[in-house]
Amino acid sequence: AVDLAGGEQRGDAFLAVNPAGAVPVMVDPAGPDGKPLTLAQSGAILLYLATKSGRFLPQDPALRAAAFQWFMFATTDLAMMSTMVFLESSVLPGRSPANVEFFEKRIARYFAVADARLAGRGYLADELSIADFALYPVVRVRGRLADASTTPHLVRWAEALGRREGVARGMAATEQPLSKATAG
Repeated sequence: AVDLAGGEQRGDAFLAVNPAGAVPVMVDPAGPDGKPLTLAQSGAILLYLATKSGRFLPQDPALRAAAFQWFMFATTDLAMMSTMVFLESSVLPGRSPANVEFFEKRIARYFAVADARLAGRGYLADELSIADFALYPVVRVRGRLADASTTPHLVRWAEALGRREGVARGMAATEQPLSKATAG
């Protein structure tokens, strides 16, 4: 856990783990060749863990390509919009409600795209993959922008994913007050 509100991410101990001073960071004591591996960026962490475990990356080339596409959609397009809402509403000086509204409308539009993809499927790439794990936290944080009347497939998908034991455990670990956000 890292005390973000207290600035712990800017201290020497954390900067030794991630010089960018950002979360998440993962330290795998049993990395490649049995040597510790420190890795930042949620997308890189997901790719590493899926590759290392041999899980959550479809073996079929077409499904794997779909997983990569939706993984990038979640980690670049949607996550960035979610970050902009946070920054515009909580961090930046001269906060702009108009900008927040712009970013929220974009998130809602992206949620509609994901909803259309999930029509008739259980997962973004037809089987559970890193794409689902990348999208889920954004839907969880910005869920008020998705509801059963506008995005029924996305809501169904999020409810099902949220019931998975590992997902529930992971979300519980990150849903602490900002002063004790999880670092990895």
